Amino acid sequence: MTRFLAARLSPGGELGLHLTAGVVMLVVGVTAFAEIADAVGEGDDIARYDEHVSQWFYQHAFEPLTTFMLGITHLHGIPAMCVLSSLLGLWFWRKGAPYWLLATAIAVPGGMLLNVLLKHVYQRARPAFEEPFLTLATYSFPSGHTAAATLFYGLLASYVVTTSSNWRVRCAAMLGAALMVALVALSRVYLGAHFVSDVLAAMAESAAWLAVCITSVSTLRRRRHARKDQ
Repeated sequence: MTRFLAARLSPGGELGLHLTAGVVMLVVGVTAFAEIADAVGEGDDIARYDEHVSQWFYQHAFEPLTTFMLGITHLHGIPAMCVLSSLLGLWFWRKGAPYWLLATAIAVPGGMLLNVLLKHVYQRARPAFEEPFLTLATYSFPSGHTAAATLFYGLLASYVVTTSSNWRVRCAAMLGAALMVALVALSRVYLGAHFVSDVLAAMAESAAWLAVCITSVSTLRRRRHARKDQ
């Protein structure tokens, strides 16, 4: 048992610390998403809180904040995120990081597809207002913009954290990613496109999917390197 635990917490090896961290992140993400989804489906207090927050933001909206939030949300729509993800993949290719390129190709498109499937599973209506800032025909839960931002910035931060030896750079990358995801989530709630629970569920869902993708690619890389060393 001690040997097994030591192997799971070892920074090296095919099934070491990276796998343990990935599994923990996956479990936490899935559990958080399930709790939020259950609360929304059962109409618990979170549903009333969602409505209250949405109405508060709608009633207190003002310029130039509204224009700024529209800019943030449009920069993280499907077309923009496809461009950003392609540029990130190209950057990984030019840097000679094929495994990170593979992670990008799997994580972002796969996570966005997963989000669409979840929308059709839960079929939650979006917040309703007399004069909405945005009119969208798709379902609300979970937030696609927030999911895409979590995947993109989470992947970028993961790369920096695993490749940089400077702890200040690592902290800056994690903080920057968290702030960008929070800003995108806030823009969706502020503009009345989503409820708070929609964006929180998107973060949890995407964190879980990102854990699967990065852990799988990392395990593949370690396994191939181990075979070469034999």
